[in-house]
Amino acid sequence: MNGLNELVKALAAEHAAVYAYGLVCARTSGGLRTEAIAAFNAHRARRDQLRGLILARGGTPPEALPSYAVPFTPGTSAEAARLAAMVEDGVTSAYLELAAAGEPSMRRLAALAMQESVTRSYGFRPAIAALPGFPAPSTARTPAPAPPATPRPSRSGQ
Repeated sequence: MNGLNELVKALAAEHAAVYAYGLVCARTSGGLRTEAIAAFNAHRARRDQLRGLILARGGTPPEALPSYAVPFTPGTSAEAARLAAMVEDGVTSAYLELAAAGEPSMRRLAALAMQESVTRSYGFRPAIAALPGFPAPSTARTPAPAPPATPRPSRSGQ
């Protein structure tokens, strides 16, 4: 298995995501729109990467369709965020088959793509309620601090 069919399926999902994010971006503003534009651009970049991989394997990448079915047309910013989360869930599912490819580079690509789409999906969802025994989440989401680029040596006595 050279992963060509799985790449084609992932590309189809990326085409659909780019289309859906056009709707999402049109129905949002502020920070949510900034996130949606970033997601739109990420899906365009992944789409272009997949096209190149398919061509390199001797395949013919499918072109995007003129339109795609969406479960609903968002009319509000909240509905647009809900659609974006659904789109990301679908993209994650599309990469599952590619994650089982025999070629390690294809498995790595799939794992990274799924990680990115799950992270974006979480960003478009409302805050989750606390589980029993855990503190309630704050109302505003703040990104976790980035880990240091290099490990810092521990300093005893300070």
